[in-house]
Amino acid sequence: MHLLSVYLVPIGVALVSILALASWNSHYVARDDVVLPLRVLAERGTGPASGMAPEAALHELAHRHAVERYDTHLSEAPLWFALRPHTQGNGPQVIEFPSRHAIDIRCWDGATQQVLGFASHEASSGALSPAKAGFVLKPQFMPAEVVCRARFTGPARVSAVQWPAGEMTLSIQQFHRKSGLLDGGMIVLSLFILITALINRQLLYLQFAVWLILNLRVGAISAGWDIQWLGQELPQAWLAPSRAVTTALYGIATMALYFKLFGEELARSRLAVPLRVAQGLCLCLLPMALLLPFSIYLPAMWVLVAPGLALMTVGLFGVMRNAQARVAMWFAASFAVTFMSTLAEVISAAVGLREMLGVVNSVTAALASSLLAALAVAEQMRLETQKRIAVQAELEHAYEAMPVGLFTLDLYGAFLSANPALCRMLDCALPASEAKSGPGRILWQQFFDDHSWFHLREQVHLQTNIEMDIANRDGERRFLVRATLAHGRIEGVLEDITEKTKATEQLRFMANNDPLTKVFNRRGIEKTFEQAAVSLASGKPLSVAYIDLDRFKLINDLFGHAAGDEVLKQVCERMAMMLAGGQQIGRVGGDEFVIVMPDTAIPLASLICRGIVDRIGSTPYRVGDKAFHVRGSVGLIEVSQGMPMKDAISTADRACREAKESSDGLVVYERNARAFHEREAELNLVAKLQGPNATDGLFLEMQPIMSLKTPHESLNFEVLLRMRGPDGNVMPAGPLIGAAEKCGRAGVIDRWVLSSTLAWIADNVQKLPHTRFVCMNLSGASLNDERFVQDTLDILARHVHVASRLCMEITESVALHDLDNTRRFIDQVRNFGVKVALDDFGAGYTSFSYLKELPADVLKIDGNFIVNINAHPANVAIVEAIVNLAVNLGMKTIAEWAEDAATVQTLAEIGVDYVQGWAVSRSLAPERMLGAPSSASFIEDAELLEMLPTLGAGGALDLRGFMRMG
Repeated sequence: MHLLSVYLVPIGVALVSILALASWNSHYVARDDVVLPLRVLAERGTGPASGMAPEAALHELAHRHAVERYDTHLSEAPLWFALRPHTQGNGPQVIEFPSRHAIDIRCWDGATQQVLGFASHEASSGALSPAKAGFVLKPQFMPAEVVCRARFTGPARVSAVQWPAGEMTLSIQQFHRKSGLLDGGMIVLSLFILITALINRQLLYLQFAVWLILNLRVGAISAGWDIQWLGQELPQAWLAPSRAVTTALYGIATMALYFKLFGEELARSRLAVPLRVAQGLCLCLLPMALLLPFSIYLPAMWVLVAPGLALMTVGLFGVMRNAQARVAMWFAASFAVTFMSTLAEVISAAVGLREMLGVVNSVTAALASSLLAALAVAEQMRLETQKRIAVQAELEHAYEAMPVGLFTLDLYGAFLSANPALCRMLDCALPASEAKSGPGRILWQQFFDDHSWFHLREQVHLQTNIEMDIANRDGERRFLVRATLAHGRIEGVLEDITEKTKATEQLRFMANNDPLTKVFNRRGIEKTFEQAAVSLASGKPLSVAYIDLDRFKLINDLFGHAAGDEVLKQVCERMAMMLAGGQQIGRVGGDEFVIVMPDTAIPLASLICRGIVDRIGSTPYRVGDKAFHVRGSVGLIEVSQGMPMKDAISTADRACREAKESSDGLVVYERNARAFHEREAELNLVAKLQGPNATDGLFLEMQPIMSLKTPHESLNFEVLLRMRGPDGNVMPAGPLIGAAEKCGRAGVIDRWVLSSTLAWIADNVQKLPHTRFVCMNLSGASLNDERFVQDTLDILARHVHVASRLCMEITESVALHDLDNTRRFIDQVRNFGVKVALDDFGAGYTSFSYLKELPADVLKIDGNFIVNINAHPANVAIVEAIVNLAVNLGMKTIAEWAEDAATVQTLAEIGVDYVQGWAVSRSLAPERMLGAPSSASFIEDAELLEMLPTLGAGGALDLRGFMRMG
């Protein structure tokens, strides 16, 4: 049955059809037609008053030569023509006027001048009536001569054919049969392509369907069938405009389809630009068809169309030569037939070669191009079917080879299909395509718990696409499920993420934990703190401890990092044994740890930390055959609500540093402890220093520095920074300077002090005749700030006339930190006459060798050696050594923190040049300096006042030597 219906029947129908066309007689064959010669006269004028009488027309026609055909050449002037019917055969005869461009016709008997009839496409009378595309004369008795007047439009060809009445009937039947076949075939083909376009959503097929309909109408115009559409006659008034609009739309549609099919190939050719110009000109056809008379539109259309057709033909042959796809070849052939037909009609209409239409006309072209288009569509459908089959095969292969599991479930959890990868994941045989029914079917719940199935089914009904992380029933493997609900089934992907989950957990552990000790790292302990801090709002306590191991660096230096790492592990194990479940350790440095203790009151936290201190240091740590003793210091704080992690750690670190200095090893800051207020004050100072009004509230005081050689002859002093708080009280400057150094704003403070000091000296230089030097401290951070150094030089340049009275104090440790930078700075300021003093000399790990590298003028001995110097003979010896060193290096010495007359007496005996401290005077307002003759005038200590006369012996030379430093 399949062989018969698919192969034998179609082949048999095709063979019979070929046999019928080749050898059988046609049912519609008209014969015995005779072309009648015509004598033609064009009537002058087209108005009603210009009409000729039949007698006058006959008279004129008598002198005309007879022709078989007459072309109007687009003239719309009425034509008179006369003809003599033949007397042939028996039976009635008719005369056909076949021109499809005829508008109406009226005929008379040439002998009697009697009207034979009148006909147009809308009405007829007498013996004349419309027939096929023109008219037919059916007189009761055929006259010897017939004279007619007719009107035409377009490129009309006037002719007359005499038929036997029966043969004319056959000819009319043949005409309508052909037009019906053409209309029906083209419309069916167009509808088929249109439906194909809609189903496949292909714009190309839609364009082609429109083009076929227009192709049908153009063919109908050529054959004279355009007077009707779907069996309905067009009104006479619509006939000429419809022809113009049809040809215009056909040209536009042809050009659009042409570029749709071959635009990419043509874009790479030399014809790309001319064809684009032709496409633009083609758009002008539609307004021309609507606005111009048909007689003007037609030649204008030919002028525009002919070059475009020539370009399209050349481009089409290039595409046909280069194209490899058969679809393009069929489409190109279809276009070629249409182009050649249209071009032939244009040429024949232009030069009068009507014989060309016998070979190629629009009817033949319409049929041929439609057939070729059908072949192109069929070829396109075949290619798409092949592609669809290939894609389906690829999808099936991908489904089978996909490394992830693909499955389909019904709404009861039964597997309807599964690919091999899913079967391997679940280690079972699942249905490959269709579901099993009955008790033998395989369910989702056999591999995963019931909760995962209920959650999956619920989520696919709530969301378009879901993603779930699930475990198998024994919990050993984890899977990622992505699923969606489609057509009442659950379609999904199952991916084994067991190894990925393990790797993710490992990465998460590494991100939050220290790889050596396995406790939290800084990031992890910060998260723990943030989670614990939430409970503060509900009144629960939170404590934080900071642990630092003492002398741990020696283990690394002496025995290597491997030994140190092992000790750290054991330390963490010992600390962990002292903690409850929610308390966590975090390593925040090499040997520094933080413990976050949520819901732990400070008394309990203190007991825990005391136990940690004891456990860390009570038992030695054994690494191989070695034993190490490590001591820990702990700073414990009680965290208040709203305290950031960094502030908590900073405060606990401060407590830990205090614990290092104590013998107890533990320092506890309870809530509202002084350290918290100091920290808050420091943060407020930092915020102020970073604002635009950083120096608001700052002012200067001055502390006298007395010469021990000539106490009554000089008024020298040190500038001291003071700050007035918002309440008007004077605050110590130490916290301000510390905050400025921490936030990188020390240069702002020093810049203000330097500028204010030099400005004050410049304003009062006349009132300070005995002032030889004014000391000013520089921050170490400022000295390393290139911008501050440059600003300092600019300030000194503005006050160059008083700069020589300035003595800048640089701390010894800062000077040693970057010796080259310090020496460069000293050289630059000394160019302005500024003196330089090394402050806090002897406080650090002093190496005297650096002194020969620094061109300092003064050594300012650290106050820790001066306070209670008489109670410590070693301090006397150290200060005496410093004085002797300064003398040998050509420097002067200043001793600070002198608090009593006995200290001053000792310093004078040792040979110190200048003394500063409460024994002479506390710091005073700058105005007090202006009225004093010398630094000694501020002394109030009676014992020191009695001692002053004995201090000056032999000191004048030394003073003059110091003055020479300026």
